[in-house]
Amino acid sequence: MVLSLSVVLLLAIVLVVLIRGGSLKAGPAVVAALFGFFLASTGMADDIQRFLNSIAQTINSIKF
Repeated sequence: MVLSLSVVLLLAIVLVVLIRGGSLKAGPAVVAALFGFFLASTGMADDIQRFLNSIAQTINSIKF
């Protein structure tokens, strides 16, 4: 839960920066957000979550 909340917060910050910087207009941003919202309710949501979890675990296991 903490990871998904952090990712959502990070993506929200990136979205705001892109919109304010003019790199992304509000219309495409809304479409992308709606796409993500509806994608989360499909059968692919579990596979996507497992993929993101594996990436997070890989990053976490990297020792500097």
